[in-house]
Amino acid sequence: MLPNFLKPFHIDNQKLVRVGPKLDGGYVIDKKSILNTDVIIACGLNDDWEFEKSFLKINTQCIVEAYDHTVNKKFWVERFKKDIIHFFLFKKIRLKKIIHIFKYLDYLIFFRNQNKHYILKIGTEDVYNTAISINKILENYQNVILKVDIEGDEYKVLDQILNNSNKINTLIIEFHDIHKNIDKIEDFINISKELKLIHIHANNFAGLNEDGDPNVIELTFTNINKNELSLVKTDKSFPVEQLDYKNINRIEDIYLKFND
Repeated sequence: MLPNFLKPFHIDNQKLVRVGPKLDGGYVIDKKSILNTDVIIACGLNDDWEFEKSFLKINTQCIVEAYDHTVNKKFWVERFKKDIIHFFLFKKIRLKKIIHIFKYLDYLIFFRNQNKHYILKIGTEDVYNTAISINKILENYQNVILKVDIEGDEYKVLDQILNNSNKINTLIIEFHDIHKNIDKIEDFINISKELKLIHIHANNFAGLNEDGDPNVIELTFTNINKNELSLVKTDKSFPVEQLDYKNINRIEDIYLKFND
């Protein structure tokens, strides 16, 4: 069972909305934050910006800044080679999968003009200019949606997130190997005065640990100074019907249980 501090505060489902696909890459956020957001900061990109694309269809004035040091020319070349091999092995024969082979074109179209992707690692600035801190990124921004999916490095930037919490409307963060880092997650949640947990979902792709709890969880926080929230723990069941969907369809979703 998950510890009680991971049980979200209650917010009515009609005040929430899923942005992005009904698969991996879609997230549940509070509706109010959408039109009040000026910029999405995406820490971690890979080949998925469907959340950002969907969000910009609702708030057309918002811009996107993405940071991922792994998405470079080599990344796209290796991805294309792999996809072509799969195509000739008849593993990519559906139209949607064939279109997905040419994802690089979508990347070029989306990350142009006001939307930017920086090939930088999230962390602490270095003399080689290969990394950047959240402190630096948010230096000149207010009204931010911060999305963090950096494969375990999220624990290294929690203090930076707390330092900038007054600038953040919504925080979407994926925590990896939670059974190894549960104390760090608890400290973050307890210390945060402005960012309060409103939604939790287990990533079914990462499976369960030996205690039957998910290895990876996706959390959504809202800023209580920008969005009213009653600080009462919810009695909802998770996943929430019509808001949550499996990250990958071929594996059963993970139903969450909490300690009383």
